[in-house]
Amino acid sequence: MEEERRRRRGRVPGRGGDPIRSGGLGPRFYNTLTRRIEPLEPLRPGEVRMYNCGPTVYQAPSIGNYRAFLFADILRRTLEARGLRVLQVMNLTDVGHLTIDAEERGEDKLEKAARETGMDPWAISRKWTEKFFEDLRVLRVRSAHHYPKATDHIPEMLEMIEGLVAKGYAYVVGENVYYDVTKFEGYGRLSGNRIEDLDAGARIEPNPEKRHPADFALWKSDPKHRMKWPSRFGPNGFPGWHIECSAMSRKLLGEAFDIHTGGEDNVFPHHESEIAQSEAYHGVRFVRLWMHTKFLLVDGRKMSKSLGNVVLVGDVLERGFPGKALRYALTRVHYRQPLNFTWDGMKDATASLERLQALVAHLRQAERSGEAGTGAPAGEAEGEKVARAARERFDAALDDDLNASEALAALFDFATEVHRHRWNAAGARPLLAFLAAANEILDVLDLEEEILPEEVERKIAEREAARAARDFKRSDAIRDELRARGVLLEDTPQGVRWRRGSGSVSAGNGA
Repeated sequence: MEEERRRRRGRVPGRGGDPIRSGGLGPRFYNTLTRRIEPLEPLRPGEVRMYNCGPTVYQAPSIGNYRAFLFADILRRTLEARGLRVLQVMNLTDVGHLTIDAEERGEDKLEKAARETGMDPWAISRKWTEKFFEDLRVLRVRSAHHYPKATDHIPEMLEMIEGLVAKGYAYVVGENVYYDVTKFEGYGRLSGNRIEDLDAGARIEPNPEKRHPADFALWKSDPKHRMKWPSRFGPNGFPGWHIECSAMSRKLLGEAFDIHTGGEDNVFPHHESEIAQSEAYHGVRFVRLWMHTKFLLVDGRKMSKSLGNVVLVGDVLERGFPGKALRYALTRVHYRQPLNFTWDGMKDATASLERLQALVAHLRQAERSGEAGTGAPAGEAEGEKVARAARERFDAALDDDLNASEALAALFDFATEVHRHRWNAAGARPLLAFLAAANEILDVLDLEEEILPEEVERKIAEREAARAARDFKRSDAIRDELRARGVLLEDTPQGVRWRRGSGSVSAGNGA
């Protein structure tokens, strides 16, 4: 019962203990490596270096992929709101990611896409990289400082591979190079796996080239592979997936950095192998804090091509939902809880944003006219009090293992409190300031006042004239016409107010 009560409050028990509110002590996050909530202690005071596993650019990423990317965006924004400088790197995998990487079987995903489409793999990579950046803009994701491509960092990978061979952690078989997991004492500590249990032969025929079934490829040779590079190991080589991230993070963030994120499917073998490679090569702890998002479900089932339930960003936009509503829907649940996507849930997300956007309009009205709302009048002191209480709760939630669901609860409780009062301009300003600070992290609201087209302004004036003439049939017809165009009208004692809502003409462009 206690766990269920925590869940309803937006709290997520960790395996190493319950989250603890920061109480002004700074952000605390769940570390997959240690299985407990820990305070963030950057290696360099005031600066956080962060690496986020990005997409494999062989097809359009699903909204499940974007849950992990949006989590990284919210994390970065939260850290920056705490006054930290963040250096963010998100890689683009354009070679070496096999279709069954957990068992090092199957085909390179780019090569498979090239074979099936007849396109050049480099062209496929460019196409889906462009689509990825387009989706990021729709979802209002801030650009990372670096988006390194695997194919641009082959020399750095070969340098690390040579070093691992020289140190005895890797071995060469023909033109292939493998990492020997038995040589690295800590292999398995991130995922909880034990080397003695990693017996691939229990399910598939083990690769006879490997000393141990769990050994993984650092460099592979295939003369039929179209994306290949010469090295001392042979003329037809290409990298394994894991070495790519170790080499690129080393180049851009150094041999040790603060945070590494990804989806829960990255924990093993990808992130486990990154640790083994990097720590064996450098001899120092690779990453301080590992953070992983849970899977996104669709109608209660895992998203997969075989089930035919893969949802893309474009699918959501085609149904008329704005990008900000999808951003809200993918970030509203704690990142360590599974998130179930449904189309009814998208409707709920849109309605929730309309409620918050109406709050913005309410406060803008007070700021302009000096009065908005009903109830007891409230001014600057009351506004600062309400804003301060909401800000403290909002910040505490995000400092508590990035608890977005609790932060949103604080925001909606704030909306309820605001609507209990009649605000003057001085009282509205601190309330709007809090919304602006919250939106710097959530980025699901439009805080700037929009100027309506002259045609819409004329329609509103025409409706007012119809109301004054008690022509309510005409008045209602104009109101319905504007609603269909995404302009919602509200009649108040202070006059008619408008806001954007469902059916907006901008609903497909990420507005």
